[in-house]
Amino acid sequence: MDAPGGSELFESYEQDFEAVKVSINERLTASGGQTGEIKKQTLRATDREIDEANEILQQMEMELLNLPQGSRTRLQARLRGYKADLDKLKQTLKRAQSTSRSTADRDELLGGGSGGIDLDAASMDQRTRLLNGTDRLAESSRRLQDSHKVALETETLGAGILSDLRGQREQIIHTRNTLLEADSNIDKASRTLKGMARR
Repeated sequence: MDAPGGSELFESYEQDFEAVKVSINERLTASGGQTGEIKKQTLRATDREIDEANEILQQMEMELLNLPQGSRTRLQARLRGYKADLDKLKQTLKRAQSTSRSTADRDELLGGGSGGIDLDAASMDQRTRLLNGTDRLAESSRRLQDSHKVALETETLGAGILSDLRGQREQIIHTRNTLLEADSNIDKASRTLKGMARR
């Protein structure tokens, strides 16, 4: 199931993260030329996408636990780079939010705006991505259950082998005792024959 560079699932998460990162950058760039409610809607949508990017990184961390050590070490370095990228985007968003925050903006936000259709589209897009994330979580859970099942089967097999070895050890000890007893009987018979020969 693993790709040559690591995990196919991990690489799928990487593609999702890159797509979300591009979208975040586009929104932040667009917000620089916006004002009022439109800018706030853009920044709110950006904030949701940053949360989504965080979830994707968490899925990557979970997927790393299923990988062999060699692949895990290599992919952990890439994951650290993605986290650094996301931290920079968070800082940029905070700066954009601080420049647009005011009492008038808050009143306008509570009063609603004309961008409901855009927010609905963003909500549907986010819902689709969350459903995809849920599917991936289910797949990861299934793989963990399979790994657990294999571990239990291996444990049962190991217990059976230990039981066989214990039985073989007991047989060897019994055979050894039998040989020692036979050796003792041969010594007695030898002494008896020698005594008879002398007489």
